[in-house]
Formats: sequence, structure tokens, C-alpha cells
Amino acid sequence: MTPEFDAQEFLRHLTHQPGVYRMYDGEGDVIYVGKAKDLRKRVASYFRKTVDSPKTQTLVKQIQNMDVTVTNTEAEALILENNFIKKYRPRYNVLLRDDKSYPYILVSSHEHPRLAFHRGTRRDKGEYFGPFPNGVAVRESLRLLQKLFPVRQCEDTYYRARSRPCLQYQLKRCLAPCVKGYCTDDEYQEQVQLAKDFLKGNNQQVIDVLVDRMEHSSQALEFERAARFRDQITALRQVQERNSVTGNQQELDVIGFSRNGGICAVHVLFVRDAQIQGSRSYFPKVPANTDDQEVLVAFLLQFYLSDTAGRKLPKEIILPEQDEAQSEQRQQELDLIGEVLAQKVRLASRVRGERKQYQSLAAKNALNALESKLNQQSTMRMRIQALEKVLDLGASIVRMECFDISHTMGQETVASCVVFDINGPKKADYRRYNISGITPGDDYAAMAKALAKRYDKARDAGEGKSNIPDILFIDGGKGQLAQAENYFADWGRAAPLLIGVAKGESRKPGLETLILAGSHQTIPMEKDAAALHLIQHIRDESHRFAITGHRQRRAKVRRTSTLEDIPGIGAKRRQKILQNLGGLQQVKQASIEQLKSIPGISPTMAETIYHAFRDE
Repeated sequence: MTPEFDAQEFLRHLTHQPGVYRMYDGEGDVIYVGKAKDLRKRVASYFRKTVDSPKTQTLVKQIQNMDVTVTNTEAEALILENNFIKKYRPRYNVLLRDDKSYPYILVSSHEHPRLAFHRGTRRDKGEYFGPFPNGVAVRESLRLLQKLFPVRQCEDTYYRARSRPCLQYQLKRCLAPCVKGYCTDDEYQEQVQLAKDFLKGNNQQVIDVLVDRMEHSSQALEFERAARFRDQITALRQVQERNSVTGNQQELDVIGFSRNGGICAVHVLFVRDAQIQGSRSYFPKVPANTDDQEVLVAFLLQFYLSDTAGRKLPKEIILPEQDEAQSEQRQQELDLIGEVLAQKVRLASRVRGERKQYQSLAAKNALNALESKLNQQSTMRMRIQALEKVLDLGASIVRMECFDISHTMGQETVASCVVFDINGPKKADYRRYNISGITPGDDYAAMAKALAKRYDKARDAGEGKSNIPDILFIDGGKGQLAQAENYFADWGRAAPLLIGVAKGESRKPGLETLILAGSHQTIPMEKDAAALHLIQHIRDESHRFAITGHRQRRAKVRRTSTLEDIPGIGAKRRQKILQNLGGLQQVKQASIEQLKSIPGISPTMAETIYHAFRDE
């Protein structure tokens, strides 16, 4: 038995300096991380005879060990606390689960700049515009920019290999800077600058410039050029009319907060260049009996101090309204956060005018997001209860997983594993597996490999640490299900319930056949049954996740020219080969005689290229 933690002995030798403390349970896992201005006073508060907070009472009962890290200042302690929370993910801390980086639009610094989608560390040279709330918002903006400004959006490899204009030039969505004689550098740079001004929110300034260019071209009798400027002006005015969510605030984030039923919703509005560029809702994992102030402070720290999200700090952050009783305590926390951010970021909750309107809008969105989440959870619990009734399990379903296989003609095979619990999709536990070493197109072998990759480690893990699902769905018929049956045949302990989900003849929803492992009996369900809707949701999510991974892998392979891997083929020689033969597919199909006819390609080099594609 693990000896009980001696709090008094630990406190006797504890320093009064600022720092961070970590609490461990009996298995050695970190269950809570906290910071303190005075370590001894703060840690001692947990072990008083009377502790009001139920959360603290529950936490203290599980403490088996503690350690501390001393810092020079409280601000340093705050930063270190945030790093430890991200590292250990303690279950009694507020955790921000969605910590993906934000996407930006990049205007590169090439001779002929391109407009591009960018996410992650900003290493590429150029100007970044954003952040945008999600990838969809960026791609919609890029499509709009392509219609307004004829600036290239193609990859650099594609741009360098062009010998004649592509389809985008024919559609008047690019000036074809890749080919000489179609536009001057000045004309192209002019359109790039207009695109930048538009992204900065200077719509009227862009229109004024285009009007001036149109009149100048008309006076010079360049009517075709004037007509192009006229069309740009018309398109820009239509965009300006549709954009009604604008103001005078150049750069700020607005935080909305709502809480109900043990769930917290934090909604962030992003205002850039006097426009709302979008918003996103977050649902932090909040331990029971955690007060709103702690949730909000934890969110701000994890959201803005993340070293992986690539977020640019705004000039101002508007926080939710506060009660008078919370004012002094919150202001102390905000002052410390402002010091930690180490930039001129203004944090405010008492605002007026336009900022007040933004604050109310963020609060309204947070409430709406929370209601949607609660309704979603209610529907999910109802569907899980219906499935429990259909399967007659005699126990609650806690975790479900589903596997699917995706490939194109047997190439770039990817297996997906999605996870659902009582709250719906648990995306942090999703996994993809690249499958190799099998006969191309053999879905049965691919399923067997995927199962081994997922469960081999879990087989050896201790109880409670392996995350074995209660139900494992297999997207496929009896053949795929047999692979799962074979894998779990000698499992040695309680295996998940295996169910095959075979598509109907017309592949329409509602015609699926559910096959129970072992007996291979089908499970009858009505088309509108709640349990069937749940299974369809899980199956569709597994298919979506698999095919997305497969497409990404396939696209990566396509972007990598095999010519780049052949010794002696540099950039200039590669470009010459592609230009002479018309593309990579033609190079792959070319004979040795055709390759030798290309200027600069010797007979030996031609043979090397020829065999490189046939020995793959």
C-alpha cells in the first residue's frame, strides 16, 4: 500500500519564494499543477482543517506526492505553470483541448509573389494576413481574391515548370507571370499591391486606384485594359456591399463566456483591419466545482501562450463583463497576464460604444454555442441509450471505435480509427495508419495490419491504461469482420464487442447490414432508429477521416517528382526535360531514344532516367 502523503513534513521545508507546484497520485501521474507568489502559503491552503471547495477536497484526497520548482518572479511561475499544464495535461486543471494553429494568407516575397494558404510557424518570407478562424475561411478568401485580382496562387514547382499560360490565365484569374511576354513586372506588382491593400481592409483606397487606372487607360485608348479595371471595380463594389460587419477597431480579440450543466463555452471574435474576420468556439475541459474566474484565466494563458499555434497577439483583448465583487481579484490576474505576454496588449472588460457591441455579440455567440453543445450531447446520450437497448449489453457504453480503409487502386493505403464517447467524437484520440508491405488492394490484409498497429501495445498495457473500446465497428462485410475476429481470438482478456457495418446494395443510408461477430447474425434496425443513426455517424466519420488522410498522402506523392531523386538531375535540367516532353507523365512513358534527343541529356543519363521510373 502506498504510504499517505505527509503534508506537514513537506510544508516544514517549503520555501516562501514564488514558483510552481505539482501534485501526483498513487500511480505517479501529475493530477494538478499550480503557481504561487508564496509557495508555502499557497500549498498550505490545501491542507487546512476546513476547506470549502469540493474540488479541493477531492483533489487533496488523491495526493500521494508533491514537488516544486522555484522561479524568480510570479510572472515566470505563470509561464512555467502553462508549460507544465500543456506537458502533463493534469485532470484537475482547466484544459484547452482545441489548440490547433490558426491559418493565414501569405503573400510571398518572390519575384512574382503568390497568394497562399499558410498554417503553423511563419518561416516563409513574405507578408501574413490573419489570423482566420479556420481553413474554410482562408480558402473562401483566396477564391474571392482570385476573382478580384489576377495574382497567381499556384505552387512554385508548377510555376517554374510552365512554358505556356495555364487555364487560370484563360479565365482571367492570373496574369501569367510565369511566361514572358504576357504581362510586365510592373503590371503584376500593381495587382499584388492592390491585393495586399484589400486584405488590409482598404477597400475604398483600392477602388480609387482602379478608377484612376481605368480613366488613364481610357484616355490612352487602351480600352481592353480599361474594361478589365472596370470589371474589377464592379466586383469590388459588390463585395463592399455584402460586407456589413465592419467598424473602426483595427485589431482586437473579443472573448465571450457562458456556462451551464458542467460545460463551459468560450467564444472568440477576431477583429482585424476594422472587420470581423471570423470567430471560433472552444469547450475547455473543466474539473467539477471550478469557478468561472479560474476557467477564464486558464483559457487566456493556454490560448495566447501556446508556442505551437502560431497566433499573433492582438493590440487589445476584450473580456466578458464582470461583477463588482470580482473586479479587484480579476484585475490583479489581468495585470499579471499582461506582464507575462510581454507586449503592449490591453486587456479590458469595462468598455463602451463599439467595443461594447462586440462584447455583447461575443457573449451571445458563446451562449448559442453552449446551447448547441448541450443539445448535441443530449442527442448523443439518447442514441447511445438506444444502442445499449438494441444490443442488450447490460452495461453502459463508454467508448466506441471504428476502422475504415482507403486507397486508390491499391496505392497509398491509409487506415483510420475514430473514437466516440458519451459526448460524441473524441477527436484527440483519432488515429491514422499508413499501411505498407501488403498486396495492393488487399483490404483484408490492410485491416489486419491496422488492428495490430492500434491494439498490440494496448494488449500489453495494464487495465485502465489501454483505452480498449466497449464496441469496435468495422466498416465492411464478413471478410473485414473476420480479420478482427482472428485478431481478438487469443486476446486473453475482455475483448470489445465486434460489429461489421456492411453497405447496402445502393449504398444508401438506412440500408446497412449490421453483422454481429461470432454468430454473424444480422442486427435488425428500422431506417429511422436512433441507434442506427449513431452507427451511421460513426461509420461516416471513419470514412471521412480515412479518405482525407489518403488524399493528403496521395497529394504528397504527386507533388514529389521522381526526377528530383535521380542523381545528376538539377533544377535547370529537370525543367528542360519537362518542357521538352510536356510533363512528368510523358517523362515516365518516354523511351530512351526520346530522352536522348533532349538537349543536354547524354545516352547514359537517358538510360538512368528510363530505368529510374521502371524500377520503382
